This record gives sequence, structure tokens and C-alpha cells, in this order.
Amino acid sequence: MATSRRKTARIVVGIGGWTFEPWRGTFYPEDLAQKRELEYASRALTSIEVNGTFYGSQKPATFIKWRDETPDDFVFSLKAPRYAMNRRVLAEAGDTIERFFGSGVLELKDKLGPINWQFAATKKFDPDDFERFLELLPAKAEGRAIRHAVEVRHESFCDPAFVALARKYRVAVVIAGDSKYPQIADVTAPFVYARIMGTTDKQAKGYAKAALDRWAARAKTWAEGGSPDDLQTCGKAAPKAASRDVFLYVISGFKERNPAAAIALIERLKG
Repeated sequence: MATSRRKTARIVVGIGGWTFEPWRGTFYPEDLAQKRELEYASRALTSIEVNGTFYGSQKPATFIKWRDETPDDFVFSLKAPRYAMNRRVLAEAGDTIERFFGSGVLELKDKLGPINWQFAATKKFDPDDFERFLELLPAKAEGRAIRHAVEVRHESFCDPAFVALARKYRVAVVIAGDSKYPQIADVTAPFVYARIMGTTDKQAKGYAKAALDRWAARAKTWAEGGSPDDLQTCGKAAPKAASRDVFLYVISGFKERNPAAAIALIERLKG
């Protein structure tokens, strides 16, 4: 069932990508064929954020293959092509955005999660230009509702005007957890998108037990329609909602431990 069609909130937890040599023998069994890694990962996790779409387009057949290899309730979040965000004038990104949605991404069907529009750390907040960019993001594509999240990494975005803009267009602000990037944990959309980046090699599960407990509790608070009171926000408080879907990814940090951290979070969120 599509996440967007569920009547109750859902929390999905995953990692960035599924191809990483150090995961062989740690996350993946030693004797697992590489071509079966997505099949394995999608049964241990509930979502994956795809990084490859940031660097170049994929073929429609690739999206069909990903869809067919994964369980019915699995979700892919996709990073949008860098050419849309890495430009001086964001308002000129229309052609790139249109090509992206025509490239086959909709072949994922109900397994298509949010699109993460990730900006460079040097990109500063320009209210007028950023609003023109948000206007370009389609609410629907071929009749399918599309969820958008913007990952901004410059401190100038910690501005109530930015939060208000994101809320106006119902676009999620990606929440950077345990990161060097500014944390803007304002809830601005009917869903929440968080990327936590603090795994270390000192913990078998990437994070200490207390830290995993905290992130699980925050995810539950978001799903219940609230906002955690221990994260930095930059705008007006979001009104409480009945519920929100939550997309939580363990990214960067000590990457070898990210699958273990994600699985530990899934265990805490069961029930």
C-alpha cells in the first residue's frame, strides 16, 4: 500500500543506497550475490534513499527492476538531480525538474517516496528566488501525488521567512541530525524527513542505546502529529496534526554501522 494512501501515520527507516563494499560480510551475508543486495536490504529495512539519481538519470527499466525486487510496502526516496539545485538562479530549473519526472521515476508507482532536493552548503537563502523554485515543484505527476523535501545547508536558511515559505508550499525541510549542517527541525509539511549522521565506529549499532532511544522517541512524536522539544527550530511552531508519516534515514557518519543503526531503530519503533 502506498505510504501516501495510508490512513494512519507510518514511520519508515532506512539508509543511503545499498551498494557499499564494507557492508559485505557485515550487513550482507558473505555468500550473498551482489545482484541480490537490494532484495536483502529491502527486507531488513523499510526504505532506502537513492543517491544515484542526484548524479545522473536512470533508465525506466531500472526503476521497474527496483520496484519488482522489493516488498509491497517498501519505499524509495530519491535525491533530485543536482543540476536543478546547483545553479545561480533557481527559477531557471524548470526544464531539469520536468525531465526528472519524465525519466521513469514514476515507474516506482506506490513505492515512490519523497523527493529530496539537496542544496550545496554554499547556497544562501534568497527568498524571492527560492519561492520561484518551490513554485516549480509539481504537486502531482501523471496523476500521482508527489512529496517534496528540501535539504538546505547554509545558515542563512535558519530564518522564519524560509520556514514560512516551506510551510506555504507544504514542502518538508530535511532535518539534519547529529550533523555539521544547520538544524532546522521545523515541521512544514504533512510528513517529516530526517537524516541523522552521527554513527561512529565506537558503537556496534552506530549509536549508543540512549541516542537510538531519543531518535525513536522523536520519530514517534512526529508520527503522532507533534514536534520534539529537543531539536533546534527557526520559525513559528507548527500546529499539531492528527498524524504525519515519517521518513528517517541513517546517512554518512561511520557508514559501516548505518544498517545496524537503522535496524535498531526499526526494532524500537515496532508495536
